[in-house]
Amino acid sequence: MLLQDVEWDQALIEKYNTSSPRYTSYPTALEFTPHFSEEDFRAAAQRYPRRPLSLYLHIPFCHQLCYFCGCNKVVTRHPEKAERYLQQLIVELRQRAPLFSQRSVTQIHFGGGTPTFLSDTQLAEIMSVIAEVFNVEGSAEISLELDPRQFPTERLAALRRIGFNRLSMGVQDFNPVVQQRVNREQDAAQIVELLSTMKALDFTSTNIDLIYGLPQQTVESFAQTIDRVLALRPDRMSVFNYAHMPELFAAQRKIKSNELPSAAQKLKILQQTIAQLQAGGYQFIGMDHFALPEDELVIAQRAGSLQRNFQGYTTQRQTDLLGVGVSAISMIGDTYSQNEKKITDWASRIAEKGSALVRGLSLSAEDCLRRDIITTLMCQFTLEVCEVEASISQPFTDYFAEELRLLAPMQDDGLLIITPERLQVTAKGRLLVRHICLCFDQYSRARASQQAFSRVI
Repeated sequence: MLLQDVEWDQALIEKYNTSSPRYTSYPTALEFTPHFSEEDFRAAAQRYPRRPLSLYLHIPFCHQLCYFCGCNKVVTRHPEKAERYLQQLIVELRQRAPLFSQRSVTQIHFGGGTPTFLSDTQLAEIMSVIAEVFNVEGSAEISLELDPRQFPTERLAALRRIGFNRLSMGVQDFNPVVQQRVNREQDAAQIVELLSTMKALDFTSTNIDLIYGLPQQTVESFAQTIDRVLALRPDRMSVFNYAHMPELFAAQRKIKSNELPSAAQKLKILQQTIAQLQAGGYQFIGMDHFALPEDELVIAQRAGSLQRNFQGYTTQRQTDLLGVGVSAISMIGDTYSQNEKKITDWASRIAEKGSALVRGLSLSAEDCLRRDIITTLMCQFTLEVCEVEASISQPFTDYFAEELRLLAPMQDDGLLIITPERLQVTAKGRLLVRHICLCFDQYSRARASQQAFSRVI
C-alpha cells in the first residue's frame, strides 16, 4: 500500500474536532461489565489454544508525580512496596500461565507507571519467571518504558542482558519552563546520552513520547522541542494531546488552566509538529504515532498487516493480549477483561482467588464485524467492501445503509472517498479517522455527543 502524508485542512479540522474514542478496542472499555467472569476468561483462553500471545505487565510505581499524568500509578519512595508488588505479580503470572501452555509468547511489554522503578535484579527475576512458565520465542519483542530522570545510562547494558530489545522514553517537552509547570524537570544532556547509548547497544527500536497542550507551551517553543528530537532520530515518536480533566485526575489540579494553550493554539502546535516531522522523514502511522520509513510499524502498515490494541499500534496479527498487574486489560479471543484498578484490591484478589479479574466483555458476532472494520480503518485508512461482504452475505450498501448516510457529509467534505469497491480515507481525513470510525460504532455515537471521550485532536 502506498502511504500518504497528512494534509492539514484547518476548516475541516475545526468542523470535525469533536469527541470520539481512541479505539484501542471496540467496543470500548466503557462497555465492560462485572458480569464477565473468570470462567468466561478461561473459556476464551481455550478457544484459540495455539494463537500467539503478547504479555503486558503493569508496573504502577513512580518516584515523582507528573501533574499531567492520568495513568494508574502509585507515587512512592519506598522500594519495599515494589518488591511486595513484584512477588504478587509473580503469583498472578504463575496462575495464568497454565491456561496458555500451548502458546508462544511473541511480545512482552512492561508499562506503567515507571517500570524502571524496579531494579535490574527485580526485572531479571520477573523475566526469569516468564521464561520459566511461558514459551517465549527467541525472536520475541521485549519492550519497556523508562523515565530518563531516574535512570542512569549504565543501566541500559543491564536491560540488554536481561533481554529487553525495545525501549520507550518519556520526554514530553524539552522546554525548562514547561517542565517546571508539570513537575517533570529533566536534564536534556541525559536524554541525548540515553538515546545514543540505546543505539550503540543495538536496541531494535527506540521511541520518544512527547505531549502537546501543556502549560506555557507555544508554537515556537514546541517547534524547538521537535527539532531537538529530530536531531536524536528515534525510530518512533508519539506526540500525545494533553487532555485537561482535573475533575477526573487529582494531579491535574496542580496545573493552572490559564497557562494552558488555547484550542486554536493547540491546533497550530499540532499542525507545525506534523509539518516538521514529515519534513524530517517521519511517516504518520495514525493517531499520535510517527515512525521512520524503515521501522516495523511503517513496513506493517505498507503491507496491510498493522494492528491496534490497548498498547497502541502493533505489527503482530492474530495475537492475543494477556495483561497482568493492577488495572491491566486482556484481549483473549473475542473477549476483553480487566483487573482491579486499586492496588490493595488487586493484591487481595490475587491472594484469595488467584485472579484479579473484575469486569470484561464477550463480543457478539456483530461486535467482531464492526471491530474489524474500525481496526482496518484505524490502521490502513482503507476498507475493501468485498472483504466485508464475505462476512455479512449481503450487499454492503444494504447492511450499512445508516453508516453510509452518516459518512456522506464527510465524503462531501473530502475526508474519504466511497466507491462500490472500497472506502478510502484521504490525506485530509487521516487526522480525523476516529470520527469516520465513529459512524460504525453502535455503542459510542450517543456517548460521543455527551462528550464522554477526548476530542479527536
